[in-house]
Amino acid sequence: MTREIDRSFPLELQSLVAAGHARLGASHAVERLWTQDHRLWKPDPTDIANRLGWLTVIEYMKGRAEELRSFAASAKKRGIRDVVLLGMGGSSLGPEVFRTTFGSSRGYPRLWVLDSTVPGWVQQVTREIDPARSLFILASKSGGTIEVMSLFAHFWELVHQTPGHQGGAQFVAITDPGTGLEKLAAEHQFWRTFTNPPEIGGRYSVLSYFGLVPAALMGINVARLLTRAIAMAKACRIPSPLERNPGADLGAAMGSLAQAGRNKITLITSPQIAAFGLWAEQLLAESTGKEGTGLIPVAHEPIVTPTAYGTDRLFVYLRLKGDQNTQLDRQVAGLVKQGHPILTLTLKDRYDLAGEFFRWEVATALAGHLLGIHPFDQPNVQESKDNTARVLGTLQSTGRLPKQATATTAQAALQLTRQCRPGAYVAILAYTTPSSKMEHSIRMLRKALVSHHHVTTTAGYGPRYLHSTGQLHKGGPKSGIFLQLVDQMTPDLSIPGKSFTFRTLAQAQAIGDIQALHAHEQQGIVLPLGKNPIATIQTLTKLLTPRTRVQRPTTRRTKGTRTRKK
Repeated sequence: MTREIDRSFPLELQSLVAAGHARLGASHAVERLWTQDHRLWKPDPTDIANRLGWLTVIEYMKGRAEELRSFAASAKKRGIRDVVLLGMGGSSLGPEVFRTTFGSSRGYPRLWVLDSTVPGWVQQVTREIDPARSLFILASKSGGTIEVMSLFAHFWELVHQTPGHQGGAQFVAITDPGTGLEKLAAEHQFWRTFTNPPEIGGRYSVLSYFGLVPAALMGINVARLLTRAIAMAKACRIPSPLERNPGADLGAAMGSLAQAGRNKITLITSPQIAAFGLWAEQLLAESTGKEGTGLIPVAHEPIVTPTAYGTDRLFVYLRLKGDQNTQLDRQVAGLVKQGHPILTLTLKDRYDLAGEFFRWEVATALAGHLLGIHPFDQPNVQESKDNTARVLGTLQSTGRLPKQATATTAQAALQLTRQCRPGAYVAILAYTTPSSKMEHSIRMLRKALVSHHHVTTTAGYGPRYLHSTGQLHKGGPKSGIFLQLVDQMTPDLSIPGKSFTFRTLAQAQAIGDIQALHAHEQQGIVLPLGKNPIATIQTLTKLLTPRTRVQRPTTRRTKGTRTRKK
């Protein structure tokens, strides 16, 4: 396949990437990837040999494209108006990209992706749907995720309280063979259970049933998606020269520049495909954020003046042809002029996203080889889950949640100001309900931190981020500053069959995560958002914005070359 690549790197960075190519070539990394040689990463095959099914699942799914089209047609014929996906991490982020990028075709149901235990978020979806004309997808590789099971309890009861419901026929499961979810689906007489090939980790599963069942239900042409992915896979088999291998080329750039200190992979995306960053965040963070190293993915960060950035970034611009790119093109040109490294990947239409999914999976796996880490496990994710269970146990035994140190807005601003330093990143972790006003306020907070304190910022909603960037926060570089924004989460919502509510579950997850961060000697700030969350964030932003703006020049223009290749 041909896919335009526009690269603008200073000369010294070009030499680093060339060295990365040489290292991949010397270790025969591409050939060994495709023969599924676990020794490319670690001598022990555990969680590697049985996690490489994503390399071939697209061919498997190509043979099931008609099955998915027929299933979607049946749902449409039944008059399904809304599809609600209950999943976390790899089970939800791919579908969220499809939902945001494509939307539903005419006559097909709307897709809702619910990956939160915050009661306001659950209630928001509950209010918008007609329970009797909705289809609920439980998506979980392990089959026992606490968030998914809690959401299932809520919607199962809701459906059965609604006149005209069809019971289990309104539920679908996507899971691995032999899981508790597969058993639950049989016991509750779900309409369908899609059993996914088990040799695929969650964050590599977007081109399997986990991503493609929701896509089909929205009326997206699954066969066309897979055709693009297969073409990219063919290109990613090229062993030499590696500049012609889209996945190896990107992996060499990310891995080699990260080892030189440019580990903040900053994604700039055309508006229509902006959600791609949510998926890429998990892929990069959970795959590489371990053993004290890792790629730090940065998505949806406002672009600021080029002189505000440090020397720790690699910018990747995903440019969709025909989108509203004028302003982005101008901003990227400014970054190039300042000497920042930019890699531009051009998509001819939205279906090229399927090829990008595969390109980035290959790139992440090969970057993991260069970084010397194992890209298919997530050793620190379980810590927050275990802490949540302990916090809930404390609640059940004492009737209250453990006490937690919190900050006022002024204290949070002071701590951030003191802790921000070159090479650091501030992770904003928001336990609240998304809205346009909330998105805007977080965006302005990030802009202030980048512009005036010269740090990188990431942002994620809790508990979604626990299944996405949470691994990086604990196992990655010790350069994170973690700002947890926790709203009051009222009114609350009960969980049928549980002694705790959605509010207490979300609070327990927030507390458990801070405990895990502290155990890894990471800096955590907890800011209660109070009765007016937007105003609290705006006040914090104001406190972080000095009256007299002083720019710190950090990057000088270095003579370089621009190359375009097909």
